[in-house]
Amino acid sequence: MTGRLLPSGEQALLAEVDTLEEVLELNRRLWVDDRAPGLVDAVTGARTLLLVVDSAGALGRVRSAAETAIRTLSGSSGTAVAEAGDAADVEIAVHYHGPDLADVAELTGLSPEEVVAAHTGRVWRVGFSGFAPGFAYLVGGDPRLDVPRRASPRTRVPAGAVGLAGEFSGIYPRSSPGGWQLIGRTEQVLWDLDRDPPALLRPGLRVQFVDADRVDVHRVDVDSVDGDRADGDRVDGDRVDVVGVDTDGTAMTGDRAATAGQTAYARLEVLATGPLALVQDRGRPGLSELGVGPSGAADRGAHALGARLLGQDTDRAAIEAHHGGLALRAHGAVTVVLTGAPTTATVDGSRVGHAAPFTVGDGAVLDLGRPTSGLRTYLSVRGGIDVEPVLGSRSYDTLSAIGPAPLRQGDLLRVGSPVGQPTVDVAPVPTPSSGTVVLDLLPGPRRDWLRDVAELTSSPWTIDPASDRVGLRLDGAVLTRSPQFEDRELPSEGVVRGAVQVTADGRPVVFLADHPVTGGYPVVAVVTERAADLAAQLVPGQQVRLRMASSRP
Repeated sequence: MTGRLLPSGEQALLAEVDTLEEVLELNRRLWVDDRAPGLVDAVTGARTLLLVVDSAGALGRVRSAAETAIRTLSGSSGTAVAEAGDAADVEIAVHYHGPDLADVAELTGLSPEEVVAAHTGRVWRVGFSGFAPGFAYLVGGDPRLDVPRRASPRTRVPAGAVGLAGEFSGIYPRSSPGGWQLIGRTEQVLWDLDRDPPALLRPGLRVQFVDADRVDVHRVDVDSVDGDRADGDRVDGDRVDVVGVDTDGTAMTGDRAATAGQTAYARLEVLATGPLALVQDRGRPGLSELGVGPSGAADRGAHALGARLLGQDTDRAAIEAHHGGLALRAHGAVTVVLTGAPTTATVDGSRVGHAAPFTVGDGAVLDLGRPTSGLRTYLSVRGGIDVEPVLGSRSYDTLSAIGPAPLRQGDLLRVGSPVGQPTVDVAPVPTPSSGTVVLDLLPGPRRDWLRDVAELTSSPWTIDPASDRVGLRLDGAVLTRSPQFEDRELPSEGVVRGAVQVTADGRPVVFLADHPVTGGYPVVAVVTERAADLAAQLVPGQQVRLRMASSRP
């Protein structure tokens, strides 16, 4: 057994071993059995375990624990992934009319009919979960179906799309970006927060694909399926109770549900939302085993500054307004502060300041204009926005549609109980730049996949209009892979906020708050935590330069 630790930014390490069984054993030792202080998540990949910490100071402790675990892993039996066997636990009916079916046939040398026969001819098993909630990586299929990802990922893949990538098959639980080869589509619901457990496919389950256009489908009662087939780690069946948000992410009308047992002192009525307005807090780390990413405020520093200026904990939720246009009426006086992208803001027509608390009186209307620089403005309220948490957070994840839905006109937002008084007279107030922004980089785990890392830093990049909370797409020079990796396919592995992933067509993407849990393109660098906040404020068309940081963790 060979193993090594690879850098992945200021707050993560990537442990690489030889097999999925060894990955699961590492996960058991480092995450399940004996978790090091400061370790907040462990993301299982095909050959890697991403270890995420809550601060740079915890990285050394986690590195030491990981080194010991890898060293003692050699010669151990590991955690077995259950063999598929003959019988399936779940049957998935697929309409095999995918847009990449002909391409897969050409790549494999099979006919389209033979591709379908190969996909349905074996019982697959769930190796691990990742990418997005309910997305399962299925292994044990026909080796002839081992095909590379698309050179350029699609910006939107429909829910239910069935794909192939490397040794894996998978099903997209909801509409999202993706680079897998799509061969069909199913009507099965892969993720449902009202189901116990919410994921249809869990580690260890055996899955049989059937051609929906040829046979009658035997539908399995998913509530009776036992997910404890593997000897290793699995998603627990603990029920998740959700109040106040539709599972498809549809915005609610009327009064947003407040946390049970907590008094709401005031309400904010949404009169206008602008392009997009979301409730965000610090996010929900530690749920990668469900395929759930951390999400949270895109500009963490701006969100934390708002809490600091109001003298309250950073776990209080705020409103993240994209490109201004937000208008709210106060029902009961509230104390608020604006941080992040500076904007022309008024209360009943009178100008109010930025990064300085002010009061919106009962019945008064707060209006946010377009930012003078930057993209995202944060409205923090003393007491916090008290919508119902989902999976432990009040953040909305745009990739997975988990959390309180995007705000819309007519929503009433409850304000939580005020705690404390402002304690800061002077605080650092960074202002987003409207010119060229420099983002500092640290080496990524797959920096050797680039022919020359200097290609990242030698010329400016432009923010593509398709950028969003998932990631920034950078337009500019085409990056070149190292010759030894030109035809290599990277097994799926965990990614972090700030990861610079390079797709097969040579375009870099900088992941932001709603990044997928796992990815299949090489991460050649990771921007610093400070730079990730700067990246969250970049607007389409703005120029950015990347530079290697002078130090690394």
